[in-house]
Amino acid sequence: MSSTIPTSGLQLRSIIKSSGELELSLATVEVAAPTGDEILVRIGGSPINPSDLGLLLGAADITTARAAGGVTTAQVPPGLMRAMAGRLDESMPVGNEGAGTVIAAGPGATAQALLGKTVAILGGAMYAQYRTVKAGDALLLADGATAADGASCFVNPLTALGMVETMRREGHTALVHTAAASNLGQMLNKICLKDGVDLVNIVRSPAQAKILTDIGAKHVVDSSSATFMEELVAALSATGATLAFDAIGGGKLASQLLSGMEQAANSKPGSYSRYGSTTYKQVYIYGGLSTAPTELVRSYGMSWGLGGWLLTPFLAKIGAVEAQKLRQRVADELKTTFASHYTAEITLQDVLKPEIMTAYNRKTTGEKYLINPNKA
Repeated sequence: MSSTIPTSGLQLRSIIKSSGELELSLATVEVAAPTGDEILVRIGGSPINPSDLGLLLGAADITTARAAGGVTTAQVPPGLMRAMAGRLDESMPVGNEGAGTVIAAGPGATAQALLGKTVAILGGAMYAQYRTVKAGDALLLADGATAADGASCFVNPLTALGMVETMRREGHTALVHTAAASNLGQMLNKICLKDGVDLVNIVRSPAQAKILTDIGAKHVVDSSSATFMEELVAALSATGATLAFDAIGGGKLASQLLSGMEQAANSKPGSYSRYGSTTYKQVYIYGGLSTAPTELVRSYGMSWGLGGWLLTPFLAKIGAVEAQKLRQRVADELKTTFASHYTAEITLQDVLKPEIMTAYNRKTTGEKYLINPNKA
C-alpha cells in the first residue's frame, strides 16, 4: 500500500433546501484508506451526463444562479418543489462514473493487481478528487488508455449495449432511438452497424441527421420535417422495428412512434383488423430531455406497451456474469465503438460558475463536458 495516501480531498455537493433553493459547493471530505480488496483512485475524469444533471441541479432554474463565497445558489420554482421532496435538506455527492489512477490498494490480491493502473468506475460520488471502491467494481483499461478515454465507458456504452440486449431478450428484431445524434446515439449506431441490427434514428434537425449519415447510419428521420410521419412509417416498414427507446419523454413523440409501428404493421397484405394489429409494439422512455407531459393519442390498437427503462435495473436483471461480458466489450472497443468526445475539460470549481452551468445544462447534441477533479 502507498505510503502517501491523501487524508482528505474535495468533493462536489448538491443540496435542495426546504426554502426552495439549490446550493452547490465543494466540501473537504475524508479519504478512506483502502482495506481488503479496496482501491483508492485519483480521479482524472468524470463526465456530466444528462443522468447526472438530475441530481446535480434538480429542478432549479439555472437562469437564477448566483455565485458568492464559493457557493452557488439557484431557485427551484415552487411548482416543482413537490418533485424534490425526497431529497430536501440532504447534501448529496454527485457523479455516476469516472476514471483515474489507482494510487493505493488494500492487501487483497485483486486490489494489489490494480495498483498503478488506470481504471474506470461506476460508483457514484465521482465528482471528487479521490474515490475508494471495491476492486471488483473497477474496469481495468488497456495500456495507453487515459482517464479521459475511460471516463464515459459505463453509462452511455452500457446503455447502448443494454438497448440491443433488451431487443434480443424481448424478441424484437430492430430498434428505434430518439435524440439519436447524441454521443450515446452515435455509439448505438456503431454497435448496430457492427452487429447487423437495423436501427431507425430520430433526430431534430438536418444538421443532426448529417452527423449520423456521416458515420454510416442507414435510416435517419428528422422530426422537424413536414413529412415526418410518412418518413417514419417508411423506415419502420423497411426495418420491422417494434421497439423504441425514447430520450425525450415529454410531448407526443412516444405516441407517434407507436402509431408509426402500427401503420407499418397494418401495411402488410391481409393484416387489417378493426381492433388493431396483433404485432406487439413497445416504447421505453429512458430520458427526460423534455419535461412536458407525455401525450398519448390512442391510434395503435391494443397490443402495445409504454414503460421506463434504466441501466442499473437492467444490469441487475441480467446478472453479474452477463453484465461483465458487456463491460468487457466496452473495454475492448474503448477507442473505436465507444470513444467519447468532449466539448471542454473543466475543474470542480468551474462546475459552480453560472456561465459554465448554463453551457453544460443546455444538453446540446454533440456537446459533452468532462470534469477533471484534480485539474488546477
